[in-house]
Amino acid sequence: MKIFLVGITGAMGNAVLSLSDEVVAGYASESKDINGIKVYDRFEDVAEEFDVILDFSNRNIANEVLCFAKRVKKPLVIATTGLDSEIEGRILELSKEISIVYSKNFSMGMNVMSEVIKVLTKALKEFDIEIIEKHHNQKVDAPSGTAKMLFDSVKEERENAEAVYDRTQISEKRKAEEVGISVVRAGCIVGEHSVIFAGLDEVLEIKHQAGSKKIFASGALKACEFVVEKSNGIYDMKDVMRG
Repeated sequence: MKIFLVGITGAMGNAVLSLSDEVVAGYASESKDINGIKVYDRFEDVAEEFDVILDFSNRNIANEVLCFAKRVKKPLVIATTGLDSEIEGRILELSKEISIVYSKNFSMGMNVMSEVIKVLTKALKEFDIEIIEKHHNQKVDAPSGTAKMLFDSVKEERENAEAVYDRTQISEKRKAEEVGISVVRAGCIVGEHSVIFAGLDEVLEIKHQAGSKKIFASGALKACEFVVEKSNGIYDMKDVMRG
């Protein structure tokens, strides 16, 4: 398998390169070579043959990545976070032409946790739910895509759930349907997500902590292996885990 890596010079790009020797070329804001791997700053100039595009870049070039994938007609793994609903709509439309894996988190453990949250939300109907996410001080989007994914898990079982991001302007008791989403940006925290279920005289907290960025890179590489064998359509990390 030959991979074209978008965001090759970033932290996640470095994590992918540390785990795989299958990257044949990449894209970054500046053209250069990395250990013999050609890095382009224009998608139009890419000359290498490859089997799959892995995108670990940022939301500002999401449209360019989609246009590139559409032009070369290669499978795409989207690991970029902070994408808005308009871009997600374009991803869904493009999946009619190529196979795409799009997930807000490529950690195996986190994807299991999101399923566990559905079970707990269904079982603990009278419990208040809060989500807390923590990341390093260089992360630019908030809340994290993973926090949104966890909220989506809650909403699947509690349809009236409403995400609340700011309570500073609210002078009233908490509503039962509220799901507070709190954000921490500090130091070099790789990624930490907690979901709190608080009932009468008892609290249950489910937590996932990333020890390094390699867990996301490893999951994304598994997604690459998965998507090259699939027909056109949209898939997520749970599909990858199921095989």
